[in-house]
Amino acid sequence: MYTVIKRMEISASHSLNLSYSSKCENLHGHNWIITIYCRSKELNTDGMVIDFSHIKKVVKTKLDHQNLNDILPFNPTAENIAKWICDQFPSCFKVEVQESTGNIAIYEKD
Repeated sequence: MYTVIKRMEISASHSLNLSYSSKCENLHGHNWIITIYCRSKELNTDGMVIDFSHIKKVVKTKLDHQNLNDILPFNPTAENIAKWICDQFPSCFKVEVQESTGNIAIYEKD
């Protein structure tokens, strides 16, 4: 089994739609650290699980320097963002989304 890990930083804002009062309901931004894990039993014809630059392009093109509420069709919590990123890549099995020091959400496929 081959595994590749791509880590990147993006800047983006969001506001959360919550069932309770929170300052996070106000628009605010983070420098998000995103770690994407992909694996495959076999390498593609280029000798890769997936090209690191392809992962970077998909995530940064869609999310970097954006208001996530404007571009994602769900409440942009770190948990929901992690799942959305994982769903973008067939070989992805795990995504970590760190929105600030000490606050990390992880999505893993079963």
